Amino acid sequence: MAKLAHAVAAPAAAKTGAGFILKKALISALVALVLFSLMIGVRTEAGPEGGLIYWTRFGDLAGMVAAVFVGSIVVELLRRWWGPVDTPRLPDSARKTLGLAGRVVAPALLIFTVLVPVIFYDQRYILDLGILVLTYVMLGWGLNIVVGLAGLLDLGYVAFYAVGAYSYALLATNFDLSFWVCLPLAGILAAFWGVLLGFPVLRLRGDYLAIVTLAFGEIIRLVIINWQSLTGGPNGISGIPRPTVFGIPLTPGENGLAAVLGIPFSPSQRLVFLFYLILALALITNWATIRLRRLPIGRAWEALREDEVACRALGINTTTTKLTAFATGAMFGGFAGAFFATRQGFISPESFTFQESALVLAIVVLGGMGSQLGVALAALTLIGGFELFRGLDQFRMLVFGLSMVFLMVWRPRGLIGHRAPTVYLERKQAISSDLVKEGHG
Repeated sequence: MAKLAHAVAAPAAAKTGAGFILKKALISALVALVLFSLMIGVRTEAGPEGGLIYWTRFGDLAGMVAAVFVGSIVVELLRRWWGPVDTPRLPDSARKTLGLAGRVVAPALLIFTVLVPVIFYDQRYILDLGILVLTYVMLGWGLNIVVGLAGLLDLGYVAFYAVGAYSYALLATNFDLSFWVCLPLAGILAAFWGVLLGFPVLRLRGDYLAIVTLAFGEIIRLVIINWQSLTGGPNGISGIPRPTVFGIPLTPGENGLAAVLGIPFSPSQRLVFLFYLILALALITNWATIRLRRLPIGRAWEALREDEVACRALGINTTTTKLTAFATGAMFGGFAGAFFATRQGFISPESFTFQESALVLAIVVLGGMGSQLGVALAALTLIGGFELFRGLDQFRMLVFGLSMVFLMVWRPRGLIGHRAPTVYLERKQAISSDLVKEGHG
């Protein structure tokens, strides 16, 4: 037995020594050297006479490889110091701490968001960035229903975003309908397309489901490009009407909102109105998601996410469950698309590529699938991170990607990876000893 225990312990000990850490760091550095050689080591540019000019940056390349080497060692040491970071079940104290943090962070974040237009009223850049972040928060919460709650990997969510945007643009420009009439119609049409997507993928799971949803997103984009008589093709649709406040436009004229209220007109008023509009839409999405989670359909989504076979064994109709998940998530994506169209005033197929689906999915995964607060924090981090790294030029996407990799190593389940159960037992009840004796326990 002693020899057997020694034989079992020897490989485990080999994976905890300094040699294993250095070997792992060297492998990471070698991979970084191969990947960064052409990205950073050599820079090319077209010459003035049609030739190709190139120069080397071996110093930057060496610094990157050294940073990966040292970072791999630091990450491994931190992992051994803190222990496993992805435990399947958290202790009661940790769950209470996470719950308290959620009850404090969420209201504070909401209060700050409401006050952003007041604090940064004259800063157009901040307001535009806030509107963009809230748009992706709403998209993340919509996709969270499909991916986080129902466990259905959707790589074509941008299709519903595009359906909502083009539905609003076509209805508003061709039939002269207001934003408040077109908004629910855009959501209904996007939900209809969500049901159409749901039927072909009822029997698919995992990678196969992801491939089909990816193809669906590309089909919608290609239809938009090629159906020029309806969508304008690559030229897009321009002149999309702006939203109004109960029929009062946000213009500097005598009929504008500023003249009606008797206040000086400012271009920031339209941005403030758009900010609060997308904030209201996002909060409605959040409220509806929380309410649906507590209903039987929400518990069916979570059961489907955990184990589809067990879900069928319990008598849950998986067909209805999947279709409602796709339709509900698509509806909120359609609402976000309608807002995007009215905010931009112009839409084209370039705004609805696969990169948008990948970004929204990254927000859901990095925030923690099933976590509403985590999705909001991830959207703020990712969209705001793009702006923080804007000054790094060619290193922007590299630093952004390394940050995402580090976050996934540090928190594999996302920023808030704890999945709180929807149903709680209010108190524990002990089984009566008399019932146990009688065979009823």
